[in-house]
This record gives sequence, C-alpha cells and structure tokens, in this order.
Amino acid sequence: MTRSNRTRSAARTVVTALLAGAIAAALGAGGGAGAAAANAGDGRPAGDSGRHNGKGHGGGHGTPGGIRFATFNASLNRATEGGLVADLSTPGNAQAANVAEVIQRVRPDVLLINEFDHDAEGRSLELFQRNYLSRGQGGARPIHYPYRFAAASNTGVPSGHDLNRDGTVGGPDDAYGFGFFPGQYGMAVYSRYPIDRWSVRTFQTFRWQDMPDALLPDDPATPEPADWFSPEALADVRLSSKSHWDVPVRVGGRTVHLLASHPTPPVFDGPEDRNGRRNHDEIRFWADYVSPGRSGYVYDDRGRRGGLRPGARFVIAGDLNSDPYDGDSIPGAAQQVTEHPLVNDRTPPTSAGGPAATDRQGGANLTHEGDPRHDTADFADNTPGNLRVDYVLPSRGLPVRGSGVFWPVPTDPLFRLVGDYDPALPGGFPTSDHRLVWLDVRM
Repeated sequence: MTRSNRTRSAARTVVTALLAGAIAAALGAGGGAGAAAANAGDGRPAGDSGRHNGKGHGGGHGTPGGIRFATFNASLNRATEGGLVADLSTPGNAQAANVAEVIQRVRPDVLLINEFDHDAEGRSLELFQRNYLSRGQGGARPIHYPYRFAAASNTGVPSGHDLNRDGTVGGPDDAYGFGFFPGQYGMAVYSRYPIDRWSVRTFQTFRWQDMPDALLPDDPATPEPADWFSPEALADVRLSSKSHWDVPVRVGGRTVHLLASHPTPPVFDGPEDRNGRRNHDEIRFWADYVSPGRSGYVYDDRGRRGGLRPGARFVIAGDLNSDPYDGDSIPGAAQQVTEHPLVNDRTPPTSAGGPAATDRQGGANLTHEGDPRHDTADFADNTPGNLRVDYVLPSRGLPVRGSGVFWPVPTDPLFRLVGDYDPALPGGFPTSDHRLVWLDVRM
C-alpha cells in the first residue's frame, strides 16, 4: 500500500537491535510457479537499444555474466476483486500500458512487482504478459518473461478478530493484511531465468508472536506489556501483511535467492503503533533469515525451518515502506537490512528526477536528511514528502555493476511515464507514486 497524502504525529522511541554474522543453514521448500514459452526474438546483446540511456533510467544492457534485478510498486491494484483481470483482459488500459513501458525501457531480467492483485488462477499474471509486456509500448520493444511466480497474500483474508479494536469484527482493518478482498495489493515475480519452483519458500502464515523479541503492539492505557491484541487474536496474527517469499532463480549453474516482500506502511494506526512495529519486524524477518544463529525460529508454509544456507547469494527486494532517515517508520527499521553485514548498500541507486522533484515540490522535502537522489516514491509534499522506500539489496557475494531509479526529469520525453501528482488521473499518476529501482550484479 502506498502512503501518499497520509501523516503520522506519534514519535518513535524503539531502538532496533544490531545484526551480525554469516548465514544459517536451511533447505528450501514451497510453492509453484507458472511458466510460458520463451520469445526467441527477445535477446540480450550488449548495448541493447531497447534500454533507454537517459538520466536516471536503465543503462546499457548487462554484460555477459550479469543480471539485472528490479522492484516496482506498480499500483496494479484495483478497488474490486477481479478488477485487475478485467483491466488486463484487453490491451487498452492506459496505466497498465505505462507500467509495461517502464519495464520495457529498463528491461530487468528478474522483476518483483508490488501491488499486483493476486487471483488464484494466475490470470492477471498471464494477461499482463500477453497483452502488455509482449506488446511494444510507446515505441519500446516488447519483453517476454518465460518464468513467473505469484502466491497468496494475507491482504483481505479475514482474521476473525477485532484487530483494530473498533468494537466490530470484519472489514479491511481486521484482515490479516489490510485489504478489501483476498489478494488485493499482492505481489508477482517475472523472470527471464528459470525459477526453481520446487524450492520456493513462502511465509504467509508465519505468526508474529513466533519471532523472538517481536515488537508486539502495546495498549498504552494498561500496565501490561504487548497487550494490544487479545490472547486469542495474538495466537492467529501473522507477521506478513502480504507475504514473504524466497524465490530461487537459476542463472547458469548458480542460484540467487530473490527475497521478496512488501511490509505494511507504518501509519494508519494510533499510539499503539501496531503498523509501525509490524513494519519494523517484517523488515527484520529478512535480516534474521540471512543471519547465523538468528534464523532458527523461522518456519515456512510447509513447515520447513531455518533460513538460507551459508554462502547463499541473495537479493532483498520490495517496497519496504521505510526510509533510512525520513518519514514515519521506527528509527533504524530500514537499516536492519541496508546496514546488515551481509548486504551491499554502499552505493544506493540514484536518479536525476528525485532531486528535481524536491526542488519543484518543496514542502517536507526541503527538511529531509536523506539525499533526494535516492528517493524512490513521490509522496504528498507536506508530509511525509518523497522517500526512499523501494529497495534492491544484493548480498556481499554479488558484485554490483550498476544501478538506478527510473525517475526522469521533466525535460526528458519519458517523464510522461512518471509525471507529478494529478488528481484527474486514477491513482494520481500515469503509473504509480513509486519508481522502478534496478540493480545489475555480476554472477
């Protein structure tokens, strides 16, 4: 979920734990992925003219032995169940076409899309490929992903409990993850490399209370700690607002684990800060998953325990809804992964469009501590302002060859794909209030 036009006034006081070490052993298990026939015309030559070489865009095509990972909160969510399938059933949806063009301009090899409504039959996943990605948009070349993965999301799944304590049970706030129907604001993975579907691990049903030292929300009106949820609710409440996925991608003879998630925005609550605390712990999940001695508590949806094997290569990707310096999240939440000893975030992706937006929009942006070159989302100008919330974070064993945020400046012809906020547009933007973030690594 996006955070535009929202605010929070509560101060953050929780101090995050320090992380250390190498990787805990575990075997993968889990869900499946649909596959489709490859497009023989979609090659990967050096200097691929299908990639745009402008400021803040995807650069030239990765050299042999390189792979481009990307994440994009594309706002491909709809207000009603089945709405996305309906919009993607024909090639005429303007927003979906713009989203597809951004992807075609950057041409990632492995792509995580956040806010992509999930349907059990996988129709939206297939229709977006057939009617949008496989058709050239705005002069860009088509792109085909032979391998795709999506799984169920906690969004919109009724919990049966009064989680927001408004005196009633039901509705989006009482679902395991905020949503008006099951699968709203889901996730999807598109890949040009094979997905080891039998080793995919999903963590949709992992319970929040099963995380050691979890930052469970507290009712400030009572002396008891961590008592916002009733004992009955706490026995069911899940950590993931959507899900956490470990999606192994096979590149040649090697595997890279795409660690995909979309933590809840740390807003839309009260002094108990249940969403801020959940956001912190959803981010912490990956920090523990790749760490030694910290991942033993983890279990997946098939009951397999533990985290990654020692030495495994990984990329943490997604809209984490947390900026390292600004915004509403608990201080240090993002740093759990950006400053993790096994993660390389020494040179975060940048754009020219982020600083241009700060200069153009002003407001809260002028008070931020973070460098606007790293911003990835165009949020409300007064609060919270533009933030870095979307991440592609490689493990130390993956040398970085290049990175970027797709945020053109207004004089760039491709600025039409991002734009500024316009209330006349559905969702306020030609594509999304988030920007696609990409990273090239050498295998």
